Order: sequence, then structure tokens, then C-alpha cells
Amino acid sequence: MAHLTSRACRLIALLMAFAAFGAGSANAQAPAASAAAPVAAPAAAPELAAPAAKLAPSLGAVPASGLPAIKPVEASNPYGLQALWQQGDWVARITLLILAVMSLGSWYVLVSKLIAQTKMGGQGREANASFWKANTVKEGAERLQSGSPYRFIAESAMEGARKHDGLIGQVELNTWVAQCIERAIATVHSRTQEGLAVLATVGSTAPFVGLFGTVWGIYNALVKIGASGQASIDKVAGPVGEALIMTALGLAVAVPAVLGYNWLVRRNKVGMDTVRAFGSDLHTVLMAANAKRG
Repeated sequence: MAHLTSRACRLIALLMAFAAFGAGSANAQAPAASAAAPVAAPAAAPELAAPAAKLAPSLGAVPASGLPAIKPVEASNPYGLQALWQQGDWVARITLLILAVMSLGSWYVLVSKLIAQTKMGGQGREANASFWKANTVKEGAERLQSGSPYRFIAESAMEGARKHDGLIGQVELNTWVAQCIERAIATVHSRTQEGLAVLATVGSTAPFVGLFGTVWGIYNALVKIGASGQASIDKVAGPVGEALIMTALGLAVAVPAVLGYNWLVRRNKVGMDTVRAFGSDLHTVLMAANAKRG
């Protein structure tokens, strides 16, 4: 009986220990659940995420840094013509002005002579179309435009035939009229050559003017480099590059002048061939008219 009583007491003590352990574990789990609740709370807030998603397209994409993108500003060329004019001394500026005047003069001569040659070609076609259909040389000359080289040659030939008297009368009429026509043709040829000397001068001297500017610019660049004591590429590229621009400008002025000179000389030759043919035919007509009067 005593043995059963001691066993029952042990069983009761064991049950009370299990009950105390269960109560303690329940109390320990309650704070842990309350501490984990705030961490999961943001995930259960779709009401706040939806308005942000709706506003994102209207605001546009924002860079990762959070700052708006800034476009780089392109720097102006520090080695151009503007820098050459601003940094150059009075010798460099005078050289640039000389090249500019030479270029303008050559282009003026080129355009004006081209217009004059085109006009002369039209006058030659008019002379061949109307002059030879006239009954007399005087009538044919009056049909030509005033200032036309063909009219000038015809009037010079008629003037020579009319003044064939005195000492001139001792010269044969055929020879005298031929000389008058040749003299008039030479005058026309001289007029067609006006201005071509400008193109020849510019074409032959502009490269040397540009070369002078290059030499002067390189000299100034070396003086500045020696004074500063720095010969790095950024110190040498600017002055030397600006000096070489002078050579490029000299060639840019000379090449159009040379090409224009050769082109205009060729066109003058074609025009003068037409003038000489007109003079030769005029001489023949005058001699035939004089033979009829005789």
C-alpha cells in the first residue's frame, strides 16, 4: 500500500512539471509572434503600391542616380580661322587680308570675263546670221549691235577703204584694207585679254603668300613654346595648326585662279577664231565691191 502511494505521488509531480513547461512555452511564443508581425505588415499593403504604379508612367523614367540626365556642351574649335584672327599679330592679319583680296579679285575677273565671252559668242552668231544677208557692208554693219566687236571691225574696214588717198593712196587698196582689219582684230584681242593678268598673278603668287604666313606663324609658335618652356602636344598643335592654315588658304586662292585662267584663255581662242574668220570674209567682200565700182 505504501509502495502504491509513493508511485502516485511521483506521477502527480511529473504531470505538474509538464503543465508548468507548457505554460512557459506558450508565453515565450506570444512575444515572438508580436515581434514578427511588423515585418510582414509592409507586404500586405497593396493600397499604397497601386497609386505609385499609376503615377510612374506620367513622371517618366528617372535615372538610377536620381538626377536628370545632362547633355554635354560641345566646345568651340580653338584652332579655327576665328582663333587664327584673334591670336595672330598684325603680320598674320595683313596676310589673311591680302589672300582675301586676291581671292575676291580673281573671282570677280573670272565671272566678268565669262559673261563678256558669252556675250561675244552671241554677237558672233548674230553677225553670221544677219550681216552677210545685207546688200552693202554699211547696211550689214548697221544691223549689228552697238559695241559689238564685229561692228567695230566692219566700220574700221569701211573707214580704211574710204580714206585711201594721199600718202595712203600710194599703198595698194588690198594691202591697206587688210592692215585696217588686222589692226581692228588686234584691238578686239587686246580687250578679250583684259583681266587675265590678274588671274595669272594670283595663281602664281598666292601659294607663296600663304607660305609666308605659315613660316611667320611657326616662328611665333616656336617663340611662345620656348618662352613657356612647355613642348607638349597641346601646346604645339594649336600654333602650328593655325600656321598651316595659311598654306591651305594660299592653295585655295591659287587653284581657282589657275584653272579659271586656262579656261578663259581657251574660250578666248575659240572666240578670236570666229572674229578672224569674219575679218577675212569681210576683206574679200570689200575687195569684190571695190572691183565692181572700178
